[in-house]
Amino acid sequence: MTVPLVVIGGGGFGRETLDVAEAVNAADPEHFDILGVLDDGADDVVARRLAARGVTFLGPIDPWLAGGGSARYVVAIGSPAIRERVDAKLRAAGLEPATLIHPLAVVGSVPQIGPGSVICSGVQVSTNVRLGRGAHLNPGAIVGHDAVLDDFVSVNPGAIVSGEVHIGASTLIGAGSVVLQGLRVGGGSVVGAAACVTKDVPEGSTVVGVPARQYSKDQ
Repeated sequence: MTVPLVVIGGGGFGRETLDVAEAVNAADPEHFDILGVLDDGADDVVARRLAARGVTFLGPIDPWLAGGGSARYVVAIGSPAIRERVDAKLRAAGLEPATLIHPLAVVGSVPQIGPGSVICSGVQVSTNVRLGRGAHLNPGAIVGHDAVLDDFVSVNPGAIVSGEVHIGASTLIGAGSVVLQGLRVGGGSVVGAAACVTKDVPEGSTVVGVPARQYSKDQ
């Protein structure tokens, strides 16, 4: 039995998420019926790119819901804070999220993967990893053993989260960055691209550089 699916967000990660859903369908043709993409801020470029790949643009979220729209959903929006707000709206409307794992991702033993998570091609998730709700693991990301990523964490392409790290909710781990073994990154933080985190990061911080230090506009 196929599962109706809508993707929320038609930008870059939204279309990458479509790639994941289509790869899942290629491995299991009865899995998802991709109804299309919802996006409150889509412009003509987004609409053309979706049309070029034969995907229906369904318009903004609220009119679709008001018209009785119903399907499993995945929020494919890069910003953790926005993703959390959109997820809350769809949950309040009674919809349930889907979880997407690309067939070319490697997921180790005893994983806990929260609903609405997206794991892209080339991702490596080691043993005993816990991902919260709505986590995004972008292409080539690596998550080490016994790591915990709370709700709505984004790990951008090529980033490495080492073993036994704890990443707080709604945190963005930048492309090519590294968080070293056993550290904690507080919720609502941003780890800059290519940064190397060598000590715990307080909540709501932005850290950049090697070794990673607190970002200041005066820098």
